[in-house]
Amino acid sequence: MTLGNNSMMNLLTMPDPFGLHLCGWRRQDSFDKIINHLDTYVQIAKIAERGKLDGIFIADGNGVYGMDKPELFEANWPANMTGNFEPLTLLSALSQHTRHLGLIATASTTFEQPYLLARRFASLDMISGGRGGWNVVTSSDGPDALNFGLERLPDRKERYARCMEFTEVVKGLWDSWAADAFPQNKATGKFLDRSKVRELNHKGKYFTVKGPLCAARSAQGQPVLYSAGQSEMGRELAARHSDGLFAVANNKEVAMRDYADIKGRMAKYGRRPEQLRIAAYIGLYIGETTSEAQEYFDQLQAMITPEVGLQYLSRALRMDLSGYSVDDPMPEIVGEVVDGYSNRTQMGEVIKRDRPTIRQTYERMIPATGSVYFIGTPKQAADFMEDWYRSGACDGFMVGNPSQPRGLLMLVDRIVPELQRRGLFRKEYPGTTLRETMGVPIPVRRPDAVAATGAA
Repeated sequence: MTLGNNSMMNLLTMPDPFGLHLCGWRRQDSFDKIINHLDTYVQIAKIAERGKLDGIFIADGNGVYGMDKPELFEANWPANMTGNFEPLTLLSALSQHTRHLGLIATASTTFEQPYLLARRFASLDMISGGRGGWNVVTSSDGPDALNFGLERLPDRKERYARCMEFTEVVKGLWDSWAADAFPQNKATGKFLDRSKVRELNHKGKYFTVKGPLCAARSAQGQPVLYSAGQSEMGRELAARHSDGLFAVANNKEVAMRDYADIKGRMAKYGRRPEQLRIAAYIGLYIGETTSEAQEYFDQLQAMITPEVGLQYLSRALRMDLSGYSVDDPMPEIVGEVVDGYSNRTQMGEVIKRDRPTIRQTYERMIPATGSVYFIGTPKQAADFMEDWYRSGACDGFMVGNPSQPRGLLMLVDRIVPELQRRGLFRKEYPGTTLRETMGVPIPVRRPDAVAATGAA
């Protein structure tokens, strides 16, 4: 397979100090100080940068979840969003402790306003010297709506329609100023060039935004755009706007199919396939030997109690399993829900194919939230990752570390050097911005901001 203009694999990770696995935080070698402890995140960011990773990626929500499932809530599944920093505040702080690491945060188009979001992410991008990124989401947790004066989460079609317009407006606002709009000439007294700024004057179905944005253009033109949805509308969003996609798949064949489908949609938006970098989510359970890796995995799995496992599945798959035993056959996933599309789709295929029990289902899902995971040595992990990469299943990986800092240290100190020896991963950062690191182009400032936003 041809690897495209950028032949380096992309590697990102989540800086969650709890760890990917539901029980990762319980290991004796895991971080002791997690809640409200900035230094822990600083340590993670510095380790990631030492490994020359593309960036850290914060998955975020807008509520605290799972209070109706007491065992799961007290066990602290990280997705329940208990005790987290606000991501842009956190990344701004981490930018002062790193120099090359990309800093990507999630923010919702369902609950935010384009002008405020555009300004916040532009600020992160400038503060970090061009390393900011926005993970565009429509929100997938129904209860979030109750924190924003809504009775329910809008349906998927409505959320994505708003999201498309929202994203266009944000990109238009980021184009408010030319890169050379601020000469700051002390001799002439000309601080800025008024011919290099423009209003947006967007009037659409969901938003009316005059502009311009009160934030200058950053070193990378605009923050990197990530997305994570793989529904039909999520694929269109990625093909049209995204520089990176956080993808989930439970096997290589599914990943290859989705990769080809999403990249194949880009031409109709005037984009080339290499302008979108798809990172497959993977959980890595690594040991110096295969037996050590298996023991690491088995110890974490053994900590899952049946009560927690049952409640985990109920929450993750949006199903009421309270009347079942964990040794009952897992019921098929049926019906439509407002949220939770990817998990239900991925696990629905597994359940139809393998007919597992409920226990087997949560034991399969918990290690990587339903996506693929790998158990083995650093060399075996590199073999696995190289195979996916060269097979056209992904452009790189979003690595989930089962426990912290062990998982990240294994990635940085053992797997990354193996990938570097194979010529698959950089030994140094190619520049100073996240776009340079990822191998995606700087957006050209569009000459007609109003037309570019698709105002209706």
